[in-house]
Amino acid sequence: MVKVYCYSKCTTCKKALKWLEDNKVEHRVIDIKADHPDEKALRQFHKMSGLPLKRFFNTSGQLYREMELSKKLQGMSEDEMFEILASDGMLVKRPLLVTETAAIPGFKEDAWKEAL
Repeated sequence: MVKVYCYSKCTTCKKALKWLEDNKVEHRVIDIKADHPDEKALRQFHKMSGLPLKRFFNTSGQLYREMELSKKLQGMSEDEMFEILASDGMLVKRPLLVTETAAIPGFKEDAWKEAL
């Protein structure tokens, strides 16, 4: 069964969950704010994704803007980025789809279709 880290007030998360239901994909929803992935999980998801680590940041989020991470990320090491990402689920791009072999931050229907 796939896991989907979501935030209940996020419209993109709602759209992604509806897509999963419409396509009859068995899934487990995890509240990204209350039960966000820890650093170890994020490292695993990053490796599975093959994406740049910056793609895991919720760049449109209020906390991201408040912390001025757009200015700070370039000067950070990967370890520092993982530490910050793991500190608060609202910094993680959502929804975050996790399957046995893939991790996809954000909802892109084609990428989700391919992974599932």
